[in-house]
Amino acid sequence: MQLWQAVVLGIVEGLTEFLPVSSTGHLTIVEKLLGLRVDDAGTTAFTAIIQFGAIIAVIGFFRRDIVRLLLAWVGGLRNSADRGTDYRLAWCVVVGSVPVGLVGFLAKDVVAGPLRSLWVVAFALIGWSVVMVAAEAYAARRAHQRGEGAVTLKDALTIGVVQCLSLVPGVSRSGATISAGLFRGLDRVTATRLSFFMSIPALTAAGLYEGVSAGNDVSRTVGWGATAVGTLVSLVVAYASIAWLLRFVAHHRISVFAGYRVGLGVVLLALLGTGTLSAV
Repeated sequence: MQLWQAVVLGIVEGLTEFLPVSSTGHLTIVEKLLGLRVDDAGTTAFTAIIQFGAIIAVIGFFRRDIVRLLLAWVGGLRNSADRGTDYRLAWCVVVGSVPVGLVGFLAKDVVAGPLRSLWVVAFALIGWSVVMVAAEAYAARRAHQRGEGAVTLKDALTIGVVQCLSLVPGVSRSGATISAGLFRGLDRVTATRLSFFMSIPALTAAGLYEGVSAGNDVSRTVGWGATAVGTLVSLVVAYASIAWLLRFVAHHRISVFAGYRVGLGVVLLALLGTGTLSAV
C-alpha cells in the first residue's frame, strides 16, 4: 500500500467511524476503488488497526468523562456506599461491550471473509437505513425520553446485542447502537454518547487482535509505515467528526443520513449488477 492510499483510507475511517454510515462499508468500497484486495488478510487487519486512531480520538475527547466513570467504578467496587449514577453507567459500558466482543471473536472468519463482499455492504446500507428511520419515528412518538442518569443495565445489554449487527459491513456500529438506544427510550444525545463510550472496548479489542494475529499479513501486503500513517490521519479526522456529530444530534435526527445510505447502496448495486465493480 502506498502512503497516499493510507492517507485516503485514514480520512475515510476518521470521517465515517462515528457517523451512522458504516466505516467498514466505506473502507471496503474505497479499498476496492483503490485496487486493493478487500478479502486479503493484510487489508482486513489494516482496516481494524487504523481504528486505533478513532479510539484515541474518543479517549481524548471524552477524557474527563472517562476518568470520572473509572473513578466512580473503582470507588463503587471498594465501597457500596459510593455506588451512584456514574458507577451504574460505568457498568453499563462494560456490560454493553461484552456481546460484540464474544460474537466478533467467534465469527471472525466470517466477518473477514464472506461478509467483506460489496453485495453485503450494499444491502446492509439500504436495510439498516429503514431501521434508523423507524427508530427516530418511534422516539418522536414518545412523550418522555430518558437521559444519561437513567440508563439501565437492560438498556446497555440490549444496545450491546444490537451492536453485534455492526460486524456486518454497511450496518454501522454507531447507527446500530444509537438506533437501539432510541428504541429503548433514551434521548438522542444520550444514545450517541453511550455509543461513543461503548466504541472504546469494542474497537480496542478488534485492533489489538488484528495487530497481534495478522501482524505478518500487514507487514507483507500493507506495510507498518502505511498503517501508522493511516492511523494518525484517522485520529485527527475522527476527533473533528466527534465534535461535529455531538452538536448535530442535539438538533437533528440520525435518519437524515438514511437518504445518503440508500443512495450509496443503490449506486453500489448498479455498479455490481452491471459488472462495473466486482464484489470482492
